[in-house]
Amino acid sequence: MSASDPWGFAGILLAMTIAVYVMRAGGYWLLGRFHIGPRLHRMLDALPGAVIAATVAPILLKGGVSAWLAVGVATVTMIVVRNDFAAVVAGVAAAALLRAGGF
Repeated sequence: MSASDPWGFAGILLAMTIAVYVMRAGGYWLLGRFHIGPRLHRMLDALPGAVIAATVAPILLKGGVSAWLAVGVATVTMIVVRNDFAAVVAGVAAAALLRAGGF
């Protein structure tokens, strides 16, 4: 694919869109075939936290002091405000300010 070939980009974008839709719809279809017991329900409830932890862990390992402080700010914001969006905004703002300050 080259920059002068917009149809190649559109084709790749369409293929990725279809793949995402098939995976999500297939997951709903497959899960609809099973009885969701209390154990599976607890696992599905915990899954978003596991995804966030898997996303944040490499950032903390490589991000340095600013990353640790930004995650700390986001965590405190989440505990106090109990709002996901506010915690993300506070964490990103803290990271930006810390990095602008040279941390």
